[in-house]
Amino acid sequence: MFFGYMKSTPTTYVMQYRDGEVVREGAGLSFLYWKPATTLVAVPLSSADVPFAFNEVTRDFQPVTIQGQLTYRVEDARRLAGLLDYSITPAGRHRSDDPEKLSDRLVQAAQVRARAVVQSLSLREVLVQSDMLEARVLAALAEAESVKALGVHVMAFSVLSIQPTPEMARALEAAAREGLQREADEAIYARRNAAVEQERRIKESELATELVVEERQRQIREAKMAADIAVEEQRAALMERWVQNERQSADARAYALEKTLEPVKNVDWKTLLATSANGADPALHIALAFREMGENAQRIGELNVSPDLLRSLLPAASGPRGNNPGPAPKPGRPDVHNFDPRDR
Repeated sequence: MFFGYMKSTPTTYVMQYRDGEVVREGAGLSFLYWKPATTLVAVPLSSADVPFAFNEVTRDFQPVTIQGQLTYRVEDARRLAGLLDYSITPAGRHRSDDPEKLSDRLVQAAQVRARAVVQSLSLREVLVQSDMLEARVLAALAEAESVKALGVHVMAFSVLSIQPTPEMARALEAAAREGLQREADEAIYARRNAAVEQERRIKESELATELVVEERQRQIREAKMAADIAVEEQRAALMERWVQNERQSADARAYALEKTLEPVKNVDWKTLLATSANGADPALHIALAFREMGENAQRIGELNVSPDLLRSLLPAASGPRGNNPGPAPKPGRPDVHNFDPRDR
């Protein structure tokens, strides 16, 4: 049959060439065409994912393997169809392998940009800064003239893994392990230091509490001492007042006695004794006479005193020695003792 029927999907851009000219083009077209004189071109417009794996060298001359995925879509199908052969057979298959070359060209462009970024970074930076690598490569692809010439828009450049050599990976793991171990040790030391610091604060708090308690106890002792001093001062004031009262009382008694004795202070004591209540006692007069004789003994040559006189003056001693008990002592004379001349 010389007639064919073309029915495309909305994600396929179709161009119908006849005699070297485009007679029909667009996405999702359906039409009949004359096979002997018609060439059909079908360019996929849907996004495509292309995996990649790059072996690059970092700034510190360490090889790394970058694996990821490149996502793109065709924006200008006419331009792309002018550079690559997207013609199809009546069966709907592409006549050449040019559509597959598009992925290779994009991967090569991405590798060139990724190499420039990786060579500016060290191994550690490449391993930990994959986001920065993705952003820089994607921006470089958007500005690349080779990509613009193809009429393709690179939608994403995703890095799935970055792997160093096994020896370097083990070395980095060891270094990271040692670093983590140091951090763990530092954490232990920090915890111990924190515990020691907390213990020091507790001790300081206890000492401060003890100082406060001692200060309170000192204040209590001072208050008690002040109270005792106040009591002693009051007691001293009381004693002074008592002494003053006693002195005034003694002065009053002395004044009363002085006033009582003032009328007789110039009178002879013998006269006073004679005029007293006991002045009528004959024994007292005899005793005074003996006193006068004793005071003037140097003038007396010889003195005879009969026992009867003495016995009449002194009470007789009790007991078996005396037959005559003599007169009983007069009451009210405690200053005259019993005396017997026979005791001499």
